[in-house]
Amino acid sequence: MKKLDNFHDLFKNVSKPLILLPVFFCILSILMMFSTSYDNHIVFSRDVIVQSAAYLIGFVLIIIIASMDYSVFEEIERPLYIGSVVFLLLPYLPFIGLEVNGARSWINLGITTLQPSEIIKITFVLLMANYLNRNRDKLYTLKSILMAALYAAPFILIVLKEDFGSAVVFIIIWIVMIFFAGIDGRLFAKCAGITLLFIPAAYSLLDDYQQERITAFIHPDNLALQGNYQVWQSKVAIGSGGFFGKGLFQGTQKDLDFLPVRNSDFIFSVVVEELGFIGGAVLIAAYTWFIYAISKVALSAKDLYGTLVVMGFLGMFVFQIFENIAMCMGVMPCTGITLPFISYGGTSILSCMVATGFIINVAIRNRGVTF
Repeated sequence: MKKLDNFHDLFKNVSKPLILLPVFFCILSILMMFSTSYDNHIVFSRDVIVQSAAYLIGFVLIIIIASMDYSVFEEIERPLYIGSVVFLLLPYLPFIGLEVNGARSWINLGITTLQPSEIIKITFVLLMANYLNRNRDKLYTLKSILMAALYAAPFILIVLKEDFGSAVVFIIIWIVMIFFAGIDGRLFAKCAGITLLFIPAAYSLLDDYQQERITAFIHPDNLALQGNYQVWQSKVAIGSGGFFGKGLFQGTQKDLDFLPVRNSDFIFSVVVEELGFIGGAVLIAAYTWFIYAISKVALSAKDLYGTLVVMGFLGMFVFQIFENIAMCMGVMPCTGITLPFISYGGTSILSCMVATGFIINVAIRNRGVTF
């Protein structure tokens, strides 16, 4: 095996989309932060500063993580599991936890805030990959699937209490990973059928505002229902952008405050309104290229653990991209799931960049590289 002595040699072994596309996403995201805070003149708003800082830290983390041996996380499963659960519970502590929009999902760091669920997505993937790799020869009974579900349950239940959208992301990650761990197809179908039977019961456990969002999705013309006004304005923004868009910083739905949460949940609407169908299509094409590059890494991983790590992050990216864009177009319910790499949020950006770092790490080791 070849010993690499510098970063140039290190990253030349990686598929170019995994390096170039995060740079493209960074530029577009920061431009959109300028745009959503634009008020007749360009300003270095808090959104711009936070997003830029998050990306700067994120690129450093990619280099650090890519230089590690990802298999080291197999050796620290128990402390990582306990630490992750405790970290998710920190928002409930007095003087530390912070409630935002009715959800106590944030940690107050004074100068900024931190959303634990975004960070724990990373450790959740690593933990599930380790668990499924260790139990890969047992995934042929219903009991083994239930045990895997119990392993994931603390994460999903803690997140579900405050953030339905993030909980769904965890569930999707779990489903994707257990499928690629080698579960029997008939058993997988049986489990899916059993899960569908419990949907009515699960719906009854949701908070009133969460149930209202689902009702709003079923009745999109009722603008009095929570979420429908935002989606309506989002569709107006997308439609008004036309083929070439209104121009950067020229979006009227955004400037006139018709479009709520425009810097995060509905950032895709801002992209299409200002950059048009062309801009939206280029972004979707970039995501498609990125997903394709990730899938190639997963299929060529040197071991099952590496495959599961990459597939977990792939499931996370695919679902969040689909859900956010579909939500902006009124095809999926409002969930508050952000658009990876583009939406505002330091913790969200760091989560995406760290996930990319692990994917690059697996890609490098697929080529027999050591450090």
